[in-house]
Amino acid sequence: MKWEGRRGSANIEDKRGKGGTMIAGGGIGSLILLLVFTFLGGDPGSLLQGVQPQGYDNPPPYEETAKEKELSEFVSVVLADTEDVWSEIFKENGLEYKNPILVLYTDSVQSACGAASSAVGPFYCPGDQKLYIDLSFYDELQQRFNAPGDFAMAYVIAHEVGHHVQKLLGTSDQVAALRQKLSEKEYNKYSVRLELQADYYAGVWANHAESLNILDDGDIAEAIKAASAVGDDTLQKQARGYVVPESFTHGTSEQRMRWFKKGYQSGDLDEGDTFNTQE
Repeated sequence: MKWEGRRGSANIEDKRGKGGTMIAGGGIGSLILLLVFTFLGGDPGSLLQGVQPQGYDNPPPYEETAKEKELSEFVSVVLADTEDVWSEIFKENGLEYKNPILVLYTDSVQSACGAASSAVGPFYCPGDQKLYIDLSFYDELQQRFNAPGDFAMAYVIAHEVGHHVQKLLGTSDQVAALRQKLSEKEYNKYSVRLELQADYYAGVWANHAESLNILDDGDIAEAIKAASAVGDDTLQKQARGYVVPESFTHGTSEQRMRWFKKGYQSGDLDEGDTFNTQE
């Protein structure tokens, strides 16, 4: 992705070095559960209610490494690109886009959805309309999930911004209202559809990014590989050796790849109705 020397977003909130150690029952097992549940866009609030970080002791200013500086600049440019693209798409549809805030943090962070450890991965909180990312996740994306490349990182950000689009359009609120009305098994079906739509919106953004001539050869393939790497079936096979489809909250690898590609091919906001299809 051609990003160096380009405009970065002003909507970055840097909380690195200001978090605390998480106090949460369940230890490593709980963290694995959080990762599977919230990976790439799930709402951590339902699992993190009541979890509080330890007190903060006025830590010294965070000193980023050269690698972290490069990553933070990259994230800022990608966020700026999503702002430009979605502002134009909303305008074309007679709507007004409100830019989200992206929060950089280390180890743990407090959001309107509760306290979260970096183990949950990047997430979007509808309560404060902010994206949260610990940049160390990108090492995990490359090493643990075998999804290297800068556009794999861009896909992650675009997916979380997709959840922000859903918030602005009212979709996420409609799905959230079902949580108390349905069994966990039935609600999971809607959660999957919400996540697949966020993948579709990430593809829509990629379509418009390509028209701006900022993509390199292989970028789309990197995003598709990342989408495959974080499918529920793939994550569950890695974690336990088998899958439990009724517990899926994000969709299979095949579904996630397919909806991203569909968004990329169409570039049309209106073609992303994941709720009224069996795909």
